[in-house]
This record gives sequence, structure tokens and C-alpha cells, in this order.
Amino acid sequence: MSFAPVQHALATVLALVLSVMPAAAAELIMVEQKGCSYCIAWMDTIGPIYPKSPEGRFAPLRVVNIRDGAPDGVRYARPVNFTPTFILVEDGTELGRIEGYPGEDFFWGLLDMLLKRTTDYAGTG
Repeated sequence: MSFAPVQHALATVLALVLSVMPAAAAELIMVEQKGCSYCIAWMDTIGPIYPKSPEGRFAPLRVVNIRDGAPDGVRYARPVNFTPTFILVEDGTELGRIEGYPGEDFFWGLLDMLLKRTTDYAGTG
């Protein structure tokens, strides 16, 4: 009995599944702590806008507390010492970070530079 037809069918199914799977998932992790005035400022100015932006749709936000460490399945390149720290991850690996909140105008530019490090980000403009 030959297994070649079965192997061919399995290879075809695998190729089809891989072709429709989403590309590597990017995520922006915001590391915060209670009482952080810059965290509050970011949440007040950028927080409501971010999920609706092209950047937010490409790299959804996850907010974590600094005391909790890296979320399950995520590896930070180095410890987080400041809040807020924005860590861009792809497939659970840190690609870069923004330490602190430099204000709305600078934040978007720094974020765009980070997002260009991902596999599939084309930019916003």
C-alpha cells in the first residue's frame, strides 16, 4: 500500500492552511503602574484614539502592571524600569520600546519607527 496520495493530500491541506493563516501578530504592550501621571496622560490623550488608528489595528494594545512582569508567552529584551514603557512585540519577542511618554506628537512618530521593525507594517502615510 502506498502512502504517497495521503502524503500529497496532507501537504496540500497544510499549504492551504498556512496560506490563510494571519501573518505574525504584532502587539503593543503598555507597562504601567498605579499613580503614574504619564500613564494617565497617555490614557487620556492617546488611549481613546489608539484602538481606532491604523497603528492600533495593526498592533493592538495590552496594558500590564510593571509588578506583573512580562505576560505569558512574551519575552522582554531587558527589564522594565520606567512607566509607561511601550513594548512592541511580534510572535512574543520584543522588537523595540518607547520608555516614557514624550507627548502626543512625539509618540506617534516614535511608534511609527517601531512598527516598521515588524514583518508586515506598511506605514500610515
